[in-house]
Amino acid sequence: MFVFGDSIVDVGNNNYLNSYAKCNYPPYGIDYPTGPSGRFCNGKNIVDMLGDLLGLPSPPAYANPSTTGAKVLGGVNYASAAGGILDESGRHYGERYSLSQQVLNFENTLNQVRTMLSGTALSQYLEKSIAVMVIGSNDYINNYLMPSMYSSSYIYTPQAYGNLLLNRYARQILALDSLGLRKFFLAGIAPLGCIPNQRASGRSPPDRCVDSVNQMLGTFNEGLRSLVQQLNSNHPGSIFLYGNTYGAMGDILNNPAAYGFSVVDKACCGIGRNQGEITCAPFLTPCADRNQHVFWDAYHLTQAANSVLVQRAFYGPQSDCYPINIQQMAQL
Repeated sequence: MFVFGDSIVDVGNNNYLNSYAKCNYPPYGIDYPTGPSGRFCNGKNIVDMLGDLLGLPSPPAYANPSTTGAKVLGGVNYASAAGGILDESGRHYGERYSLSQQVLNFENTLNQVRTMLSGTALSQYLEKSIAVMVIGSNDYINNYLMPSMYSSSYIYTPQAYGNLLLNRYARQILALDSLGLRKFFLAGIAPLGCIPNQRASGRSPPDRCVDSVNQMLGTFNEGLRSLVQQLNSNHPGSIFLYGNTYGAMGDILNNPAAYGFSVVDKACCGIGRNQGEITCAPFLTPCADRNQHVFWDAYHLTQAANSVLVQRAFYGPQSDCYPINIQQMAQL
């Protein structure tokens, strides 16, 4: 697996960067075997779980100095908290790898791989590898929805902005395809208007999601599904999947009891309204019933909620993962 994305799938790249977007302290990792690791979760994130289902290791962080030599052959994780599709997204957090930088970092890894594999062995290795891409949330939360720091919402309508993101995203996906990767899972954006950070913004009653934020994401998510159709028809040697994160999360939030959750509007670890005004700070005491909570901190899901999303993308019908699921793609 080669993983590209943001804090949803970061496994510790930002530990090595000069960034405010870090979580290598307790209570992060309270349910993770080795404790705090730089995963924005109480336990495993979605790539860890995807690795478990595929029987593959969860790839190490690119920025970790020990991610070198034969170790890179098992895959590498380039995801970086606060990183976005646009280079400027999340810049107020300091250093981070934007998507374009992550693609350049993959090229560096590929140069290392070329010293170990060549010719047919190299192309076969890349053909059977899976690229997991989970990105786009920061282009909204840490760009478009922060008019005091970013000008994008003055320049673009929500629709034009969604199309700008898709355009840039498509370019990076095609760059990875041209480098030899052939299996892609592209996750859509979750209903960001429902995360504790947005619920706490006062833009909606405390018990409601911010509908205006959720509606804004339609262009991107619907466009990403169309892009997947287009990529599949234009690149018959490759397979591209669209993960309907928005739909799966919507189901959890609308029917929490069916999934074993009782708290959908508050973070397990955080301060203020919805426990979402200040995200999980060092040594803050988290909730005890973490399996009952959908949200771990102001922005991210608990291990329990991550598990539901991964199961749906891996085993689910076309409405969850289109045109086939991850399990089916892995068998190709």
